[in-house]
Amino acid sequence: MKHMLIMRATAEAVEASKQLDFNEILNAMGAYNESMIKAGVMVAGEGLADEPGYVVDFGGEPPIVSDGPYGEVHELFNGFWIIQTATAEEALEWAKRCPLGPGSKLEVRRVHDDADFADFADNEYVQKEKEWRTELGTE
Repeated sequence: MKHMLIMRATAEAVEASKQLDFNEILNAMGAYNESMIKAGVMVAGEGLADEPGYVVDFGGEPPIVSDGPYGEVHELFNGFWIIQTATAEEALEWAKRCPLGPGSKLEVRRVHDDADFADFADNEYVQKEKEWRTELGTE
């Protein structure tokens, strides 16, 4: 099963990171990524830049675009990993190994799989999505 690990920071984490050597942060994250790659669990992962950022709000017609980042610091999504594990417990174990400091949070969410759409297996786009994942090499 796949899980997304969603990295979030609080104001405390932002302040704490200012006291750290960025090279050390890169090395710690690199080692973490490398351990997941060597274990065969990492599917994807990226860090996200603060700017430029946009929010598309679908509350109006047409949708309204505003500059981001948006909301409070604790609402920001700073990066992510997609990992493939046998169980949710294994995904949580990988999440707990992440080298984040005080004030940082890592949300763990299961990624939908084919079983979630079993009642819609004959839907054209459920079928196409399987084909797309194969074409993209993500299946």
